[in-house]
Amino acid sequence: MSGAEKEVALLELPEPSSPGPGQILVTVEAAGVGPWDRLLNGAGWDVGLRPPAALGVEGAGKVLAVGAGVDGFAVGDRILAHEAPLPGRSGFWAERVLITAAHAVACPSGLDSLEAAALPVNGLTALQSLEKLGLSREQRLLITNGSGATGALAIQLAAAKGIEVTATASAGAAERLRGLGATEVVDYHDPNWSAKVRGGFDAALIIATGTADAALPLLRDGGRLCSVTSDAPPEERGITSWNLYVEPNAAQLAQLAEQVAAGALKLAPEPLPLSEGPAAFARVVTGQAGGKKIVLICA
Repeated sequence: MSGAEKEVALLELPEPSSPGPGQILVTVEAAGVGPWDRLLNGAGWDVGLRPPAALGVEGAGKVLAVGAGVDGFAVGDRILAHEAPLPGRSGFWAERVLITAAHAVACPSGLDSLEAAALPVNGLTALQSLEKLGLSREQRLLITNGSGATGALAIQLAAAKGIEVTATASAGAAERLRGLGATEVVDYHDPNWSAKVRGGFDAALIIATGTADAALPLLRDGGRLCSVTSDAPPEERGITSWNLYVEPNAAQLAQLAEQVAAGALKLAPEPLPLSEGPAAFARVVTGQAGGKKIVLICA
């Protein structure tokens, strides 16, 4: 990301500084791309980037240097992380990045850098949302945009707990989502999709912008609605409604990474070279990624 114009372009950037206390310097191998990167580009999420700077708040790589007071990592260790704010004022879409050691976790031996970089933000968003909703076995959950990277992970995490999941997605994604654990998939292209499902849901997870108002009447009295698109509607009928903003959490990320490495969670990232970062950014922020998780290969 360049200067005042906030243009996303390929840049030559200075090397990050040496790690200070509690920090590690990482050689980036892969970095995730998501719709939140639009917010980093001068549009509302200040994670400490100071242009010119690299975008990206998630990725995987190897530890290059360790700051004072860091006991959990050594040079050469493989890690993955979601980092915000960025202490080096520059992100993961680069050859090297400076991050807080407490936000990184060791990369399991069965997890390659591509999948590791695809996991942090979407995985943590899905897990933190479901923990906040607090559902138990046999309760019913509605997820909008179940075919996206966050939705697909939320379906798997919820189904593994015995939660009955209904998801909105395109008709072409229905078979895949049922394979991930969804009980029912509703085509969001139908303007009357909300009339095609049985109401009385215990909770709703809103991942598609503009679907919260349609989901609210489908909840039972006293239900819960969590929006990750900042559009939670006013509460009514005893329904608890809130917006959730993902936070770095090393313990949760380590749990998710182990599940992916063991095959209990499935990811489907699309790798692109770092040189295609601007094009990847354009695809994601304009909704042209086709529900795929794009990962930039940096090394």
